[in-house]
Amino acid sequence: MKTTENILIIDLEATCWNDRPPRGQESEIIEIGVCIMNAETGKISQSEGILVKPQFSKVSSFCTELTTITQQMLDDEGILLEDALDILRAEYDAENLTWASYGNYDLNMLQNQARRFKVDYPLSDNHINVKTLFGELHPTVRKSVGMARALDELNLTLEGTHHRGVDDAKNIAKILHWCLGKM
Repeated sequence: MKTTENILIIDLEATCWNDRPPRGQESEIIEIGVCIMNAETGKISQSEGILVKPQFSKVSSFCTELTTITQQMLDDEGILLEDALDILRAEYDAENLTWASYGNYDLNMLQNQARRFKVDYPLSDNHINVKTLFGELHPTVRKSVGMARALDELNLTLEGTHHRGVDDAKNIAKILHWCLGKM
């Protein structure tokens, strides 16, 4: 596994429903949580949650309960996905850094959304699946577990609001730093 000195950690939140999406709606990115972690020290130097305005969907009450993100927040503060991806390139050097996410959902969703909206994919090909890596390195948990359980196994506190991208990105950084220390 090749890593850069700093690792970009991304956690996405997307429109979701308790059941199937309503007719004409689809799962779309509504927040890109991002932080930069120094691979050696684990120190986080930059972080933010970029709110993204969905183009074909509305935030359901189920989604708001899960993420705390409301449609009003996205209407007031959300930006287009293309502009959010430009922020990743310009402010986070996304095309050059190793990046990480907890599982492959974020990787697949970013690739699919870039294709769907005909925008350039902003990230390097050097991706770390922290969920898989944790399962490989933890002495007793030899299967994939959720982020909250992984933190619990490491006796680390889940900080912030679970299912808010920026908070989850910082929590993923803690797990990744533990993993890197085991390699």
